[in-house]
Amino acid sequence: MKLSLVPKEHDYFRLFSELAANLDAAAQLLVRFMQDGDRKSLAASILEHEHVGDKIVHDIVRRLNKSFITPIDREDIYDLVATTDEILDNIEAAADMVMLYRIGETTEQARRQAEVIATATPLLKECMDTLEKPKGLDERIIAINSLENDGDRILREAIAGLFDGEMACTDIIKWKDIYEMLEAAIDECEHVANVIESIVLKHN
Repeated sequence: MKLSLVPKEHDYFRLFSELAANLDAAAQLLVRFMQDGDRKSLAASILEHEHVGDKIVHDIVRRLNKSFITPIDREDIYDLVATTDEILDNIEAAADMVMLYRIGETTEQARRQAEVIATATPLLKECMDTLEKPKGLDERIIAINSLENDGDRILREAIAGLFDGEMACTDIIKWKDIYEMLEAAIDECEHVANVIESIVLKHN
């Protein structure tokens, strides 16, 4: 395997931006998906973004294996891209659950969770886009942390709501799975923000 002693630093940062942009596109589709649009088509589009994300992550890891020097620590690069990819996996899994469980009308809480994700991902994209020369990072990190808190509140409300009415036990199980998958995506948004913050602190 040929090793590159002088890394093409810009290539890494370009790929980070592409990964974040692909994630954000999927998150915006999720909002439409939860609003009872053309779910089959939207689910297929989200799955395609998940495949694109996998390809970008593979490209970054391949570059890591071929580079002797990297612009930021190897473990930080891997953590950054793996966690970003995890958000997208969770988005795709939540959409898949809705399809698999043959959900009719989605709940207000699920729609709000999707909106939280779709509000966090543009902020993550902005962080990634400026990672080479960070600016305005603190405000974005604080905003993402606040969104994660919103997500926690929505999840508690959603789970409590499952036992307020006369929902069938099978439906309770289905919605609990969906809520928790969406919450996992929200949690990973905060994780990515924390990784970015750590990278910037190390290198500035």
